[in-house]
Amino acid sequence: MIHRRAMLAAAGAAAAMAGAARAAPFRRRDLEGAWTLATYTDVERPKEVAGLVMTEAEARAYEAPRRQFGGMLPSKPGEVGQTESEFTDRGDGLARVHGQIRSSWIVDPPDGRIPYRPEVVARLGLDKTPPPEHLDNPEDRPGNERCVANAASGAPMLGGADANLFQIVQTRDWVAIQIEKYHDVRMVRLSAGGMAPAPPSWMGQSVGRWEGDTLVVETAGLRPGLTHRGGRAYVSGETRVVERFTRTGPAELFYEFTVEDPTLFTRPWRGEMAIQAARGRLFEYACHEGNYSLPGILAGARLEERQAAAAKGGT
Repeated sequence: MIHRRAMLAAAGAAAAMAGAARAAPFRRRDLEGAWTLATYTDVERPKEVAGLVMTEAEARAYEAPRRQFGGMLPSKPGEVGQTESEFTDRGDGLARVHGQIRSSWIVDPPDGRIPYRPEVVARLGLDKTPPPEHLDNPEDRPGNERCVANAASGAPMLGGADANLFQIVQTRDWVAIQIEKYHDVRMVRLSAGGMAPAPPSWMGQSVGRWEGDTLVVETAGLRPGLTHRGGRAYVSGETRVVERFTRTGPAELFYEFTVEDPTLFTRPWRGEMAIQAARGRLFEYACHEGNYSLPGILAGARLEERQAAAAKGGT
């Protein structure tokens, strides 16, 4: 039996002691603590950046226009000003991984882009800027917007514009990964026996094992259909993810992941990131209860459809 209350109580205690834990000598297999995924580096490489590794001069030029708004670019003329009005939390700059300044989390394929199948690109409009919004049904809206799953929940764990904090709590048989945003908790069962039958879910089923000092986590059993995981990243019920967590210092985890899904991608794709210790503890991140904005979003789409139909009928 999983004693979730006990594990979450331990998570709270671990958060309160996070500062002291970072100052103490670390054990290689000890992943516990509060961590952050915040970085200016996106999952995919920007089209205007040539390679994975950037020079100091290139990094300064990239970071400078983004510093005023915590890693985001100012709004363009005609936009509603979301960047200026909302809190962003993308760290202090581009990611430094193995001493290199990285332009993307993705390291393979070499172009730093998610290798979607051509028919998936066409179906989702991923070749358009910006991609079209899907406003037919609540299920078409991103999980992040619906307060049911954000970019850091599940596998792979991806950074976002805000609320990049998460916490790891370990026992002998389980590892709990608690995300601050929407307070999702992913339970990783440490077992050599593989996955047991389980119904699909937003975060899937995760089974872990130690390979030396690295925790290897395999995740499958995600909900059927597409789940929007932030940016251009999607997973489906056919997706399988292998993650590797390695403690490399008192204040750093090295995180690697490989994503496979022949229904979405032409080949597996792999990413990595140096995850830093958080400067503070986790707090409750309460989403808009009842998804109050969702009826307005869908009602606005229906109004636009009626107006378009009326205009077409009147011509």
